[in-house]
Amino acid sequence: MIKKYLRKIYFKILKNIFFLISILYFVYYLIFNKENIFFEINQEIYYGYIFLSFLFCILSIFFNGLAWENIVNWFGQCSKNNNLISFYVLTNSLKYVPGGVWHFVERITFLKKIINEKVAFYVNIIEPYFMLSASLLLSSLGAIYNFLFLFFILPSIFLHRNLIYLIIIKLKSFKNKSIRISKINYIESQFDEKIKIKSLFPFKILSIEILFILFKYFGFVCCFYIFNDASNPEYFFIFTIFCLSWSIGLIIPAAPGGIGVFEGCFLFLIGNDYSQSSLITSLILFRFISSAADLLLSAPFLIKKVIKGN
Repeated sequence: MIKKYLRKIYFKILKNIFFLISILYFVYYLIFNKENIFFEINQEIYYGYIFLSFLFCILSIFFNGLAWENIVNWFGQCSKNNNLISFYVLTNSLKYVPGGVWHFVERITFLKKIINEKVAFYVNIIEPYFMLSASLLLSSLGAIYNFLFLFFILPSIFLHRNLIYLIIIKLKSFKNKSIRISKINYIESQFDEKIKIKSLFPFKILSIEILFILFKYFGFVCCFYIFNDASNPEYFFIFTIFCLSWSIGLIIPAAPGGIGVFEGCFLFLIGNDYSQSSLITSLILFRFISSAADLLLSAPFLIKKVIKGN
């Protein structure tokens, strides 16, 4: 018991250390290239790319919500006429609230009113793993550069119906706070027999999550094109690095959306083939646009929460 507790402490410390290193690495490049960083966009055509980036980020959020709805269906619960997609989109910005679990809490509380309580928990605990699996699956395309990238296929394999509960047990420890706040009576010893997962493997959900990642990437490419020489870019290589960096940002939950971790990892992995100052400018603009998309779509929900005072 003590060893298990110590392992959790060590893991948390390692996450925080990795987060701090990523932030410091990004800040280092920011300071080192500060004289070359600029945001002036004089040509009107580039405003079109900013609009496209914003549009792609918004569409990615809706695909994310669609995947969430389909996870509910995969667990044998009907979600028709329950506005799950719109609720997911409206609560997406709660990940920026200190604590990092409030979007999970809000969604679990909402689902508990319309479906099985345990499914409400399972859906929200497994949803980030679907995103991670999709992103790493896309990262595995980097095997054309290094065969070790093929190992990134493995997380997707564990989405098989016979293995899914093992994943849920492993992920449970990361969401203990949201479980306590949502007052879920979680029993680890057995899977609820009332829950009937519909298919052996969630191909549809994984495909939707892949679309989510792709549209995120399209949003980034628009920002990349504005500040970088796009005469002969290796977009496939950039795509691989983007997916891998985004995955790392997702599993280091010290900051919402992997802020700092994603950027630091991207700069580290991309190498020196591109101007560092231009890459930093692209990453900052993309972060601003993607966060703005989250906040804009969630504005009605946030205003309502503030007015109610909860």
